[in-house]
Parts: sequence; structure tokens; C-alpha cells
Amino acid sequence: MKGEIERGVLYVVATPIGNMGDMTIRGKEILESVDFICAEDTRVGGKLLMLLGIKGSLVSYYEHNKNSRHEEILARLQNGETAAIITDAGTPCISDPGVELVRYLKNSGVKVLPVPGASAVICALSACGIDTRRFVFEGFFEKNKSARRERMNELKTEKRTMVFYISPHEYSTVITELYESFGDREIALCRELTKLNEEIVLTSLEEAAKSEGKKGEYVLVVSGYNGSEHEFWSEMTIKEHYEHYASLGLQKMDACKAVAKDRGIAKNQVYKELID
Repeated sequence: MKGEIERGVLYVVATPIGNMGDMTIRGKEILESVDFICAEDTRVGGKLLMLLGIKGSLVSYYEHNKNSRHEEILARLQNGETAAIITDAGTPCISDPGVELVRYLKNSGVKVLPVPGASAVICALSACGIDTRRFVFEGFFEKNKSARRERMNELKTEKRTMVFYISPHEYSTVITELYESFGDREIALCRELTKLNEEIVLTSLEEAAKSEGKKGEYVLVVSGYNGSEHEFWSEMTIKEHYEHYASLGLQKMDACKAVAKDRGIAKNQVYKELID
């Protein structure tokens, strides 16, 4: 039976990340009741609705068509229809283009309401065993190596627990680069959460860097900086330190900035050392 909903509203509906039993009663009722559902992938969304026994009208909304959809969705909502947005799995608008639809509609005076449920980030944090009093979600790393290394360098002194998403083919590269940038840290490898092959392993970056990743999607939880980690550059000269970053693909200015930040010195001091 359809639940009571507000008209002209967009509902942000969380869906299961693996186990269908995690779909909330309210979430199902909302999806049954709305006039249309915005889905990142209509094939995945269609399968979800089928499993839930819902006959819903799906509208594709993803990275490459999002801008052309905004006015269409807004017009329907202003005309009194009600919609929901879902992602492939978990809570929408976290590391996916749905956030832009939410912003567009809110700026246009449309009401947006959350329907909470499964979240890979919170799921991983709750069962990882690492301090969760303060944490920061960093999502996926950049595909470009130099940009990825630059972000890792920025995060190496982050004191809060950090949460990352890692796709299966990126595991070895990301773990190795994190170990080289952060030194050894306590980490939790959370793989295939709520699915058949679910696994949560509390280990270290050093140990993880020695092994190959298993198949599946990962949520990686990394403990924050506490000031005691070994600095990879401690035995290097400034020139060697600079050459390390240059070898990773950083441009001269960016490599100098990275060296200066690591050592807590002025960029001019790095430039002078290189010239000398």
C-alpha cells in the first residue's frame, strides 16, 4: 500500500549496498508512491524495483545527461508531481552526480527530503575498530597519478580518521602509494560490504602493501596522523626529496611545494637548494 507523501518534493532514497534485507520500510513505501524515480543507471534501478515488487517509472540521471535533465525534472515537480532519486547502491548524492540535482532544485525553491538507509561509509566505520569520533570522507582517488599523489601528500598530516573508496583494479596502486606517502598506519580493508563475500580486515598499510587485493569493491578506513609515523624523506637531501616528487610526475613548482610542506620550510629555501 502506498504511503503518504508530499507533493512537488524530491525524496533522496537510500537503497541496499548488497543485502536486500537492508531496504527500509519507509524507503520502499516512498518508491511505491512517487510519480517517477531518477536513477543513476536505469538497468540497476529497474532490477532493484523488480526485486522490491515495485512498478515505478524510471528517469535516467547520470554524469553525462544531468544538465539536460534539470529543467525537465524541475518542471514536473513544479507541476505537482513527486519524485525520488536513487543511486546504484547506498545513499544517493554521496560521490555521485545526484548532489547537483539536489542543489539545482533547492535553488529553484523545491523541497528535498532525505529517506535514510544503507551507507557504505557508515557501515565500514561502524565495524572497522578504528577511532570514529572524528572522520573525513574522501571518496575515490583521482585517476591521474600526479594528482593522486598530490592529494595523498595533502592528507598525510590529517589527524582525523579517513575513509576512501577503492575500485578493484586500483587496489594495489592506491595501497602502495598510500604506504609510500603516509608511512605505516593502522587501516581497515572493508570489502564487499553486506554481500556474500563480505570481509572486514584490521591490518596496516605496510602489510596490505605486501599483498594483492581480492575481487570486489573496497571501503578503506585509514587512521589519522599522530606525529609518530616514519617520514619517507627523513634520510633524503632536499634535492633527493624534490627528485622523488618529480619522478612521480609532479611539475617543478608542485614538487617544490610538496617538499616545502613536508619539511615545514619556505619554498624559496627549496628553490635555493636546487639552484646551488
